[in-house]
Amino acid sequence: MINMGRFSYAFQNYDVTRHVRASLREKEISHKHAREVAVAIKGLSIEKARDYLQAVIRKDRAVAFRRFKNQVGHKSDPGMMSGRYPQKTAREFIKVLDNLESNAEYKGMDLDRLKIINATVHKGVIIKRFIPRAMGRATPKNNVLVHVELIAQEI
Repeated sequence: MINMGRFSYAFQNYDVTRHVRASLREKEISHKHAREVAVAIKGLSIEKARDYLQAVIRKDRAVAFRRFKNQVGHKSDPGMMSGRYPQKTAREFIKVLDNLESNAEYKGMDLDRLKIINATVHKGVIIKRFIPRAMGRATPKNNVLVHVELIAQEI
């Protein structure tokens, strides 16, 4: 028997009858990009969020960078200052949205009335490595894995 690790969700007051949730654990994406994408899709319906993320992948729409915006160029989207096109993160978020949609379908919820009420991103495990350099030195090369949680509610 394989003993899997247990995890809990950050969202409090989860009601089984009204909410549906999906998560992505230990994924190798940028936690800064994931945080900005999560802020961008919170409050959208699943279909609008999917359309928005596909537009980000095509580089039609940018994701506004509000916290992590040092030396990030401005974009021409209306009402946006600093922004980028985090394609890898958007692809992973689409997978979580698909999972969220199938979970809602399994519960018998109306997919047209679902709205994302919570999008949480946490840092996960740090994979520590090093790059050998000249003169016997080494440079650290750390990868921070990311946890993503989406909660939707039928409205």
